[in-house]
Amino acid sequence: MDDSDTSAILAEDLESSDSSIVCCCFKVPQSKRPPPCSCPFSVTVEPVMFLSMFSIVLQWPLSTQYLWDRISEDVGYNGTKGGGCNASTVHDPLQKKVETLTAHWNLYINLGGLLVGLIMVTLLGSWSDRAGRRLVLIIPSLGLAVQASVYLIVMYLKLPVFWFLIGRICSGLSGDFNAILAGCFAYVADTSGRGSRTFRVAIIEACLGVAGIFASVIGGQWRRAQGYINPFWLVLATNLAAALYAYLFVPETVTPDPEAKLLSTRHHRAIFHLYSSDAPQGRRTKLWLYTICFFLVVSVHFGCSDLYVLYELSAPLCWGPELIGYGSAAKNLAYLTSLMGLRAMQCCMKDSWVALVGLTSNIVGLIAISFTNTTALMFTGYGLCFLFMASTPVLRSKLSKLVDPSEQGALFASVACVEGLCSLVSSVVFNSLYPATLHFMKGFPFIFGAIILLISAAIIGGLGCQEEKECGENREGSGIS
Repeated sequence: MDDSDTSAILAEDLESSDSSIVCCCFKVPQSKRPPPCSCPFSVTVEPVMFLSMFSIVLQWPLSTQYLWDRISEDVGYNGTKGGGCNASTVHDPLQKKVETLTAHWNLYINLGGLLVGLIMVTLLGSWSDRAGRRLVLIIPSLGLAVQASVYLIVMYLKLPVFWFLIGRICSGLSGDFNAILAGCFAYVADTSGRGSRTFRVAIIEACLGVAGIFASVIGGQWRRAQGYINPFWLVLATNLAAALYAYLFVPETVTPDPEAKLLSTRHHRAIFHLYSSDAPQGRRTKLWLYTICFFLVVSVHFGCSDLYVLYELSAPLCWGPELIGYGSAAKNLAYLTSLMGLRAMQCCMKDSWVALVGLTSNIVGLIAISFTNTTALMFTGYGLCFLFMASTPVLRSKLSKLVDPSEQGALFASVACVEGLCSLVSSVVFNSLYPATLHFMKGFPFIFGAIILLISAAIIGGLGCQEEKECGENREGSGIS
């Protein structure tokens, strides 16, 4: 579909009426109501993405550190608290027990939320093609707020860490953060042309990085000064603020259908049709191959992110919360450097080759981190990953360009589902691989991730060559005619 089709759809979306939403029946009005307020700046879903990512990055390392502290207390280990964490504790059986239990509890909590979230995000994303994008931004933000509330109750009452799993399931029932990703990227696809889509997607992903930088620095310092509870109050507040902003300021881009129901098999059929239909010819193969690449790349991102905090907490690094915050900020800074690098590289090369440069940066950085035994080398590894996020905007954009405007919600629902599967698979693989390989090479999971990225690079390179060949044939055909 070309840009005129998208413009026609957006023109239809300017109509509005006073019909009300019937939430209890999961139905929407015949024509949409504009947001109560208009944003004075030329932004739409970027603040929603920023606030949601801020809350995720703030709570992610803090929840892992909280699990570490609670489990250490239960087994009687005080290495990192009492200053006893040093090179001699590498083979400490108590430390290995804490590392293993923390990795396993991370796995259980992620599995619980993701299994529920996978079902809900496919419903919500495809539903947004008919019901509108705003609800798919509001509902998961409220779900993340409920999760933060449960975590706060656990910390106040010193409840068993099992209750973290309950909080994650509550978030999963609302679609979790993946539903926000699906809604934001579908919104960008609604409002951008084919030529500018890759950069618009990269801007959204840069919001993830900026939020990550602030949250990482604030989280480490704050946790060191005041513990865990106050930062989690901020997590709760940012999620509520994201829901409020989406309600007040985000204009709708889809004319709601009064017959759109959330609990319907229609949404799953739409996603199935997306990947089974081969019209235009060759679309299905490219969709599957780009989706596989996206799965492999994001699985490595998630899997390594799960392990960074554990890797830094234990010997020989023995980082405290402040250094962990700075490390996370350095990693998230790559979102901004990747955005600038992507913009610069687009001036002289095709998107496929931009993605390959990003993957190369990621591979080199992971190899450096795998052999880290000093703080300086760890930050060097983060620095080498300065373009590691250049590949995912390209993959999202290429997927979006393969489908019609009316299928963007279904597409990004499937992409969000893939991201959920990435988190699920990476949690199982990397959180199981890390304790299993501690005895011979602590950084082996990062080497494993680099090998997986080489597979993605080969697929993207092959598709890039094929697309260049097709473009050349089309130009020759046009010249002949």
